[in-house]
Amino acid sequence: MEATARELLRNGLKEKLARGEVAASMIVRLVSTIEIARLAKTAGFDSFYLDNEHNSFSLETTSQICMAALSAGITPLVRVPGLAPEYIARVLDGGALGIIAPHIKSAADAERAVRAAKIPPLGERGMTGALPQLQYRSFSAAETVDAVNHATMVIVMIETAEALAQVDGIAAVPGVDLLLIGTNDLSASLGIPGQYEHKLIRDAYVRGVDACRKHKKHLGIGGLANAPQLIKEFVELGARYVSTGSDLSFLLSAAASKAKQVRELPV
Repeated sequence: MEATARELLRNGLKEKLARGEVAASMIVRLVSTIEIARLAKTAGFDSFYLDNEHNSFSLETTSQICMAALSAGITPLVRVPGLAPEYIARVLDGGALGIIAPHIKSAADAERAVRAAKIPPLGERGMTGALPQLQYRSFSAAETVDAVNHATMVIVMIETAEALAQVDGIAAVPGVDLLLIGTNDLSASLGIPGQYEHKLIRDAYVRGVDACRKHKKHLGIGGLANAPQLIKEFVELGARYVSTGSDLSFLLSAAASKAKQVRELPV
């Protein structure tokens, strides 16, 4: 018996979060070839996101990496540079299983992201056939819409004081799956740049967790790759998605460590 569209189009990250498990993610900013998908999977990540807000990847490159991730069994997401519907639709049609929307400051902004990512009746994204997420197989329009809308994640960033003030309303928006706290930008917006252990940051995570629990959403940790104790604290608080750093930071850290080993050899 052939698989249904929903059976074929599974989002492992979404399923893991639904079970209440902690998901590990990484950021792709540097590597622009498909090997990064297999490397991420072998390393044990559940997901990665291509940071198209802060890199120069083309849509073609983005699509190729997303399709490689689908084949490797890892959930590909894309942090889009803004809320332009035509851009969001193209990265999703190209193979992404969700978007990370930056610059969200209100429930209205979150609603814009959902409308751009979801096909009617849940949003305004145009429907197309032959999607890579469905292995280019054909299903009825109704089955395709159901499967695509079910699998496509909308993650919104909480990275400003304005967004934090509206966090409950943002979490309440139908179609939003996860709120990702961008701790770097949030700390700067709160007037405490880089002070990750500040009470205002802890309060922000408490407010985020409370809003997500109230509206049955998930909370994510971003920008704390070098603060493992804080990550542990916020996971214990209730966060379930952890962005662990970027391919660029991983490469630089490992390379610097090896160079240091050689410099310290006795002569």
